[in-house]
This record gives sequence, C-alpha cells and structure tokens, in this order.
Amino acid sequence: MVRVMLALSSFALLLAQEPGEEKIPKENPYKSESDLARGKRLFLGHCAPCHGPSGDGGRGANLARPKLLRASDDAALFQVIKEGVPNTEMPGAFEMIDREIWQVAGYVRTLGRTAAENVPGDRVRGEQLFRNKGNCVRCHSVNGQGGRMGPELTEIGARRSAKYLRETLLAPETNVPEGFLMVRLKTKDGKEVSGVRLNEDTYSLQLRDLSDQPRSFWKQELAELHHDKGKSPMPSYRSVFSEAELADVVAYLVSLRGSL
Repeated sequence: MVRVMLALSSFALLLAQEPGEEKIPKENPYKSESDLARGKRLFLGHCAPCHGPSGDGGRGANLARPKLLRASDDAALFQVIKEGVPNTEMPGAFEMIDREIWQVAGYVRTLGRTAAENVPGDRVRGEQLFRNKGNCVRCHSVNGQGGRMGPELTEIGARRSAKYLRETLLAPETNVPEGFLMVRLKTKDGKEVSGVRLNEDTYSLQLRDLSDQPRSFWKQELAELHHDKGKSPMPSYRSVFSEAELADVVAYLVSLRGSL
C-alpha cells in the first residue's frame, strides 16, 4: 500500500511539472567564439531595431552596461530574453530555440564590458580638466552629479575603449550615441529651439534644449522641424586640450567603471 501511495505521489508531481520544463543553468553553456558570432547575428536581426546595433538603447533599454537591472546573472538574462518583460514593449523570443537564446545572451554580455586598460595620462588631473577646463559636467553626469544633455558616464570605462573615448573627444559627430538625436525647430511665432529629442509622436515633440531644460511642443505650433542625424551638441576638444591634457582626460574616463 505504501509503495502504491509513493508511486501515485511521484506521478502527481510529474503531472504538475510543465511539459519540457528544465532547470535553467546559472551560467551560459554556449560562450564559444562561434556561439558569440551567431548571437551577434541574431541580436542584429531581432534586437537591434529597439536596442540599437551596439546595444546603446533607443526604443529599448541600454544594454551596453556592465550590470543589467533585470538580469543580474546568466540565468536571469536567459529568462528575460525568452519570456520578455511583462507590461513593457519587450516581447519574448518565442521564435528562438534555447541554444539561440543563450547565444544572444552571451553576445549581450560582451556589449557591456571592455577589459581594463593601462593608458598613459594622469587620471586625477584628467578629472580636474573634465570638470573645470572642459566643463563636461554641464552635459554629462558621473555618479549622479552633472548634466543630462549627454550620456551618463559613471561606467563609461567599462563600456568603451580608450581609443573610442579619444576619438569622441576629438570628433564627437563620428560617435553619436543611439537615443541622442539632435532636432531643430522653429515655431510659427518665430522662436527657434535646438536640443536632444526625448520623445516624439504624430502630434507632439519633447526635447531637452541646449540649456538642459525639458521642452514640449505641439507639432501644429511648428513652422519648421529638422532631425539632424549625425549631429552632436558636444563640441570638439581638439583646440581645448593639449595632447598631454587629452591623455589625462582619457585616463580619467577609462577609470570610470562603476562599482566593478
């Protein structure tokens, strides 16, 4: 009788288990070079339209970060990609098999982290130049302090190489981040406003103007509206910093790796 009861209990547990349900590994089992290459192709085809080709965000969240809010480990990232995020625009990847989801997850992890670099320059002097001579805090914030016109830089050293950072300081328009589209408008009463687009739909436009103030307009109020793709409000620092000062600023930016 006892054996019969145990058998019935085991059978009930099997029936209660979802068909095909398996425990999700804590670590990604597909991280080879070929897996990451396949993950990149899948990401560009399925994820980039919302998250941007480099994962910097757009309609979707910024994935080029060392730590993802909803995915603290590989298992959580797998689950987010597979099931999506309820009550958001993030759908589940129901068209992918599990291996493909792991491949995408592996590639996403590569977007948010670069190896620590030893670069020439004095990062202490670089921070002073960043805050004072360069006045970069007018548009950028570090650890919650600074402006909001440009990207937040608390973890920029973990996401971008020294070469990329130097190029951006010298020629900002070559590396305009996703989600920082410049717009120019003229209202029917003659006011001209420029800034970074925050949101736009058929009837309205919201932007952050060059004085870092949010502005909102009904499109029926506008006489002109221009979307300046490839333009940046950030000036070139080619004539602002000497070569030595530029090296110091890059050293400071490379050192910004958040809580890593």
